[in-house]
Amino acid sequence: MAMTKTTQPIRGKHIFMTLFSLPLLWGGILGLPSSARDIDIEVGIVQRFGETEAEKLSIAATNGDILTIKFQDTQGQTQTLTTTKLTLNIVEQSLPESLLKEYIVLSDHATFETAEDSANQWREKGIKTEVTQPGRWQVWAKRDVYETPLLRRWLLQNIKTKGYNDAYLESAILNSKSQATFTIAGKQYKSDYLEIIPGKNPIQVSHSKQKTRRYGGSLKLQPNAYGTYTLVNDVPLETYLRGVVPHEIGPNAPKNAAKAQTIIARTYALRNLRRFKADNYELCATTHCQVYYGLSSTSPKADQAIAATKGLVLTYNNELVDALYSSTTGGVTASFSDAWNGEERPYLKAVIDSPKNLWDLSQKSLADEQAFRNFIGLRNGFNETGRSVFRWNKQASLVSLTKDLNKYLERRKHPLSNIKAIKSMEVTERSDSGRILTMKVTTDKGIIELQKNEVRSALGPPRSTLFYLQPIYNSQKVLTGYAFIGGGFGHGVGMSQFGSYNLANLGWSAEKILSFYYPGTQIIPLDNSIVFWREMD
Repeated sequence: MAMTKTTQPIRGKHIFMTLFSLPLLWGGILGLPSSARDIDIEVGIVQRFGETEAEKLSIAATNGDILTIKFQDTQGQTQTLTTTKLTLNIVEQSLPESLLKEYIVLSDHATFETAEDSANQWREKGIKTEVTQPGRWQVWAKRDVYETPLLRRWLLQNIKTKGYNDAYLESAILNSKSQATFTIAGKQYKSDYLEIIPGKNPIQVSHSKQKTRRYGGSLKLQPNAYGTYTLVNDVPLETYLRGVVPHEIGPNAPKNAAKAQTIIARTYALRNLRRFKADNYELCATTHCQVYYGLSSTSPKADQAIAATKGLVLTYNNELVDALYSSTTGGVTASFSDAWNGEERPYLKAVIDSPKNLWDLSQKSLADEQAFRNFIGLRNGFNETGRSVFRWNKQASLVSLTKDLNKYLERRKHPLSNIKAIKSMEVTERSDSGRILTMKVTTDKGIIELQKNEVRSALGPPRSTLFYLQPIYNSQKVLTGYAFIGGGFGHGVGMSQFGSYNLANLGWSAEKILSFYYPGTQIIPLDNSIVFWREMD
């Protein structure tokens, strides 16, 4: 699963994304006209096709269907073919002359949410930005604004003069480019844009890097910002949910847990349609968004939940909520700012994940180290009690931790990369929910501060930021490693999926479950008055 952006007005000019922005009518339950049509969304199901020439995509019609292929040939003419199958490949094609590919990386982050907050801060300084995901999430100076080498260098020099030293110029001279090709009946064609439209049945997609799956809607292959291609599924929202709900909550989840997940998944999708704007599609199919497997392994229980909640979304003050969720909170949910940078969401806050009064956060804040350790020692009475990742103890040597940290520092282009050894580690600040806000790592080259989710990005053992460190010494009383003792899996913000199982089994309705995890919110049918999100120019 993944994450989102602000519900309260952010600094700067507001852009209100409502249904007036989208060509759709809504149908379904609670008085909405049943004849209204669905909204299509664009999901990148293969995000960076062409990273190697060995990659291959095989696409086929199913159940006797015919595929219509629309593309532009090398002369720029639109062509249309029909077939039952085709194969997509990437070839390396020489350029007639060398090409400079260059952009400024303003900041680098583990998550979209923190990257978007950083992008907004740069915009307040007068710099046009875009959020990208070449691997980690990055904020780039907007390429179509800073489009010449001179302008980019002027901008970078100006940034560094003002003390922002983490920004850097990514520059490469290209003598060739990846070129998408497709083969039908033994004949090969070249095209950067390709649309694949079925007659009436799902399309089957086989990728050399993942399982064969079937998808509703249509497909298109298009270039992305990284010199490769993305295979995009243009799919109706309610069909999309059939490929999300059973894989996120599980095919045999209790009925009301599945309903709660469906409302959240629908809200999350609509709230996050901006995540891949830089690449000209809307959502991904991985845990950076929501897991989406198309029409492979659909579930009757999930389909019933989708039908029963059609068109329902979760709102706060008539705006879609940041519908964040994780598998396991570890016994306490986190506020938005425990995991990411950005303004708080009033409905995302620390809640003890139990139907019982096990702990009073107002009296015993988990920001206190001893209180936190006492809390982690509790096992019984929580919604997730008995789950394998509810409590955990992961040990690692200093040698392995140093390797983890070096990989992270190299990805970040950190000035202290290539450290030889970690000397010590210490949690220096926690939130009220017990999540680590700052962790200090002392190395042979200096002190590195890890904040929030960067702790999980930098070190292998922790499954969440809800843990404490226990030093491990050898017989000579020399520090050799650390035990990470904690609970939960993921960011811990919003609904616990395993927690929803327990509450549903106790007889809680989907409405009550969502009210517990997102206090102050309201479930309503999607209509033209609802704000999707607010963003700055």
